[in-house]
Amino acid sequence: MTSSGTNPERQPNDDPVGSAAWELLLPAVAAPARTRGRSLQAALREAVRSGRLVPGTRLPSSRDLAADLGVSRGLVTEAYEQLTAEGYLRSGRGAGTWVGGAVRAAHPRARDLAPRTPDTLVDFVAGTPDLSMFPRGAWATSHRAVLAQLPHQDLGYPDPRGLPRLRAALAELLARRRGVVADPERLVVVSGVAQATTLLGFALHARALPTVGVEDPGSPQHDALYAAAGVSTVPVPLDGDGIDIDALRASGVRAVVTTPSHQFPTGIAYSARRRAELLGWARSVDGLVLEDDYDGDFRYDRAPVGALQGLDPDRVAYAGSVSKSLAPGLRLGWLLVPESLADEVVERKRTMDLGHPTIDQALFARFVERGDYDRQLRRCQRAYRERRDALVSALDEHFPGTEVSGIAAGLHVIAALPRRYGPRDKFLARTAAVGVTVRPLTEYAHARAEPDEEEEVRLVLGYAHLSPTRIRDGVRLMAEAARD
Repeated sequence: MTSSGTNPERQPNDDPVGSAAWELLLPAVAAPARTRGRSLQAALREAVRSGRLVPGTRLPSSRDLAADLGVSRGLVTEAYEQLTAEGYLRSGRGAGTWVGGAVRAAHPRARDLAPRTPDTLVDFVAGTPDLSMFPRGAWATSHRAVLAQLPHQDLGYPDPRGLPRLRAALAELLARRRGVVADPERLVVVSGVAQATTLLGFALHARALPTVGVEDPGSPQHDALYAAAGVSTVPVPLDGDGIDIDALRASGVRAVVTTPSHQFPTGIAYSARRRAELLGWARSVDGLVLEDDYDGDFRYDRAPVGALQGLDPDRVAYAGSVSKSLAPGLRLGWLLVPESLADEVVERKRTMDLGHPTIDQALFARFVERGDYDRQLRRCQRAYRERRDALVSALDEHFPGTEVSGIAAGLHVIAALPRRYGPRDKFLARTAAVGVTVRPLTEYAHARAEPDEEEEVRLVLGYAHLSPTRIRDGVRLMAEAARD
């Protein structure tokens, strides 16, 4: 190939590119005539971005490149002019066309930042459901039906609260299964409890309530979620009945996050007396209780305790999701707010994302209406009860004297091992060495205590995502590591 013009100050790479210049463009010029120009521009643009054409490289003349590619000169001239205007190329009278220096080579590899469990033999992570139990067949059937039946207008911007059909279905479901007072007009469809928490945080901040109480120990995610809304968290300790009401009063907060049906991570259920005391506190300070009912459907020894919201819907905001029953990747949940907060929360939801995806909402509404969701809950309950029993039995066999605390519910247990298996840090190191990952209860504490080398081994052991065989193997490996 020849060059159009000469460069008076010769650079190390000032020779026109050779055959590679047209080889990388051949697929573009093979495109249909009506899109050939755009394809040529896109191919040149990507060649510069990827670094195949480095800054300072002189390109062939439009006449020569057109001849090599078998296209009109005007097509190449238009491509050069367009990319020069965008800054990818530069040109000068009598100096030819060059790759500009403003572009930095891109790195097209898409990283995956999704949280993953460690690459170990057995990971007793708490709160993870069995994703292999996702009802793909029933979900696909509902998906096809929804796409066939959904009115065209429902594909427009939705009510920020959610589709009326889904809110009505959820209101019936939650009233029946969790005993809530479910007004569809105060029910907001959200992308999980995390978004529900953030929405409530913004509402509290707007009302000049800069702090919110959190259970200690409790979910480690609350601090960051409320901080994003400009609200700080205050740890409030627990006792055997639930959150400590005296400590709650002393904290000075007027809002508190709770998991009363199955406290995370201790596994206790708030006593009836403590529930009444908590609601009494909320009324006395004109406050708000934020109820996270993260696994309220899973109780194995009796019917689940009803939600706290049913006792005082004007003082309790209620949040839940399908993350434990279907899959966290669906990003689908609900928030039932007191009437006094409804307008603020709905407006914040509108400005945040203009509402939840309508096809997903219609699909889940049908899933609930046809009883598929109830069937999925029963299926999970049977499987998770069996896995909990397998874990308790394995602990009794391999770690005799272990105290398993908390009610028979949810997706995890608290296991306090006899002191002879301590100290805690050495036990954790030994189990990690044999490929078993466990988490101590101290990891869920907001108010960090001074380290105690002799502290007993108290573990938060998740089991829902593990088969009974994997559970037994994991506990056996832990026992062997402890003995070694």
